[in-house]
Amino acid sequence: MTIIYGWRAPFDNTELDALHAAGFGYEPSGHDWWAQVSRHSLGWVCARDGARLVGFVNVAWDGSGHAFLLDTVVADGERRRGVGTGLVDEAVRQASAAGCAWLHVDFERHLRGFYFDSCGFRPTDAGLIALPADGVHPIKETTRH
Repeated sequence: MTIIYGWRAPFDNTELDALHAAGFGYEPSGHDWWAQVSRHSLGWVCARDGARLVGFVNVAWDGSGHAFLLDTVVADGERRRGVGTGLVDEAVRQASAAGCAWLHVDFERHLRGFYFDSCGFRPTDAGLIALPADGVHPIKETTRH
């Protein structure tokens, strides 16, 4: 296995949609990944074994000093072989080269060892709020200023 990592590398929507759907457990949706990342992201990293897409990470940003890893995914048969770490390493290099001072990532608990031990992230305090579909946030009146 020889994995090649490409920053802002070309990909086909169908292959990324299939990789993403398999990695996150849903049916392919036909999502236009190329339009999304090329419009909104600092960049992305593709991992390929020959012509086959075996990994991907999206590097979103605030346009300044903060970048964010999103959608890190590795093909099922390639996990635990260093592909994910390679994706993150390239994302770190490229975000730093773009002038970002910080790289953030959110993840599920079972991925703590990967991000903390293998990739060098450290725990921080953070917050998360699930946004309601109707756009109405049920904040109590007493908390508003």
